[in-house]
Amino acid sequence: SCVYTENCFVPISEIIAVEETEFNKKQRNIGRWQKMAKLHAFTVHYVKKARNHRWRCIGATFWCVDEHLCNQWTQALKELLEMQKSRPKQLLVYINPFGGKRQGKRIYEQKVAPLFSLASISTDVVITEHANHAKDNLFEVNIYKYDGVVCVGGDGMFSEVMHGLIGRMQKDSGIDQNNPKASLVQCNIRIGIIPAGSTDCICYSTVGISDPVTSALHIIVGDCQPLDVSSVHHNNTFLKYSVSLLGYGFYGDILKDSEKKRWMGPMRYDYSGFKTFLSHHYYEGTIAYQPAKHTHGSPRDKESCRTGCYICKQSEKQLAEQNKEHGLKHEEGEEEWKVIKGKFLAINAVNMSCACPRSPKGLSPAAHLADGSADLILVRKCSRFDFLRYLVRHTNQDDQFDFPFVDVYRVKCFQFTSKLSEDNESNVMDIGKKRFGQFCRDHPACCCNIVNSTWNCDGETLDSSAIEVRVHCQLMKLFARGIEEDCKDEAAHSQSSIEQLL
Repeated sequence: SCVYTENCFVPISEIIAVEETEFNKKQRNIGRWQKMAKLHAFTVHYVKKARNHRWRCIGATFWCVDEHLCNQWTQALKELLEMQKSRPKQLLVYINPFGGKRQGKRIYEQKVAPLFSLASISTDVVITEHANHAKDNLFEVNIYKYDGVVCVGGDGMFSEVMHGLIGRMQKDSGIDQNNPKASLVQCNIRIGIIPAGSTDCICYSTVGISDPVTSALHIIVGDCQPLDVSSVHHNNTFLKYSVSLLGYGFYGDILKDSEKKRWMGPMRYDYSGFKTFLSHHYYEGTIAYQPAKHTHGSPRDKESCRTGCYICKQSEKQLAEQNKEHGLKHEEGEEEWKVIKGKFLAINAVNMSCACPRSPKGLSPAAHLADGSADLILVRKCSRFDFLRYLVRHTNQDDQFDFPFVDVYRVKCFQFTSKLSEDNESNVMDIGKKRFGQFCRDHPACCCNIVNSTWNCDGETLDSSAIEVRVHCQLMKLFARGIEEDCKDEAAHSQSSIEQLL
């Protein structure tokens, strides 16, 4: 047999589909074969890895004159694909037709649906019509007949699907989400993200690129990446879940201002960012946190989270042993809370690096996807010039925490209370009562018009300035594998593979 492609080595795990092929009589170099006998062929569709973690689906056609041999190969390969039990067979797909540049429906129909069809994946597609449509729908449908849920849109669409799926799981298990100390039930139904929004931070941080075809192929091959989720509460009332950024001060102010300028499209973030930088607001408050002593890494160790991350696996094992030995409630009651008071330009808590094309390293380059912790970054009051130096560090290779006004801690839970919420909202463990100074600003003459910031929770606003945040280790799973060290490295392929067919 021969193949009309360059020789390659493809593991079964990266084959998308195998199908019988009608032989094209116009192909070159087969004249003498045509004279001898009728040709039989099959095509293997597989993953081709390119630069910058981009994946593409490539077809390789194999042919021979022996029909029985051709059928044997086809059947053997299909049986091997059937043995890939992690692959989804049926998916529930939510498409946001309004997000980003309003291209979600077109992207799915033209780029994603044909690949799902090729891989024999059946889909039920829901076009969302309003905010929280997907979230509400997930409480009604029989989600257990699906192997995964796919969202086509940006980070906002993913957040909606995540809230619906996690909320449904807790409801079915009788877990009260309003209890901040509740042990939440893990979601074994994976979520796939087809990027089609203004911001695709989560996709970029878990796949390495915001590309619909690449993400679709990760879904098809059945990748699985556990993901930590933080729950946000206020006075024993559940507010939100977060998987990327919880930001108060600078990033909260940017979001609050940009929401008024949605008509500008993605440019609104640049405009609001520049405006917020010039205003240079800072806020006074108290933060209490519990260190993540179970983790094997630290925010400044330069150990980035990658595919099959050792730190995530070891940290998960250590956390499970701690909880088994002491119990969650006992452990939290016994461990000491560390308290920090001050004036802050920004308070950021990240569950992942929050990398994006403009900031390839993200807000915390060594943050891990599934180690049961968040990196708490405190940027204290400083000059505009110093704050600009800090912001510029997000775009280069310098250590962005190497400033006297920046502190970073790896935590498993934390609480924050601002001055304004002292009287009504500071009863979260009574931490910080009557310990706050007054909100202030560089220009006291005009500081009366802003009294508080807003929390940026994965791109959505939270107005409560007194919150309690807790990290739930590997609460959910994505159709992803983390960022690979080298997407061209094929040295560690499976033994079950097509090596060369000659």
